[in-house]
Amino acid sequence: MITAQLGAILAGSGVVFGAFGTHALSETLSIERLETYETAVRYQMYHGLALLAIATFGSKVVWAVWFLFGGTLLFSGSLYLLILTDREWLGMITPVGGVLQLIGWIFFILRVRTSIKVRRIS
Repeated sequence: MITAQLGAILAGSGVVFGAFGTHALSETLSIERLETYETAVRYQMYHGLALLAIATFGSKVVWAVWFLFGGTLLFSGSLYLLILTDREWLGMITPVGGVLQLIGWIFFILRVRTSIKVRRIS
């Protein structure tokens, strides 16, 4: 249940951030900065939708969920803050978020593989 809620939070706020970027920032940001902002929105939306899909696996993939959610907060959040505050050091946090997302996907893959093997044996 929490997985679907986290996915909905990411996807819903991704819509809000996307609209904010389009309507409030498109006139003030450089094209390069706007592309970075759009990358943050895109990754947030992808991972929100992924968590909604992953919710169908129940509690079997809890570690994957938390790594994907936390990684998305760090990845997209650091990019949002970097763009909005011009504090370049925030860019050092972005790869940490990306690594956490990758760890989440690895946990998910391993758990799904384990589930498939168990079902074949049964």
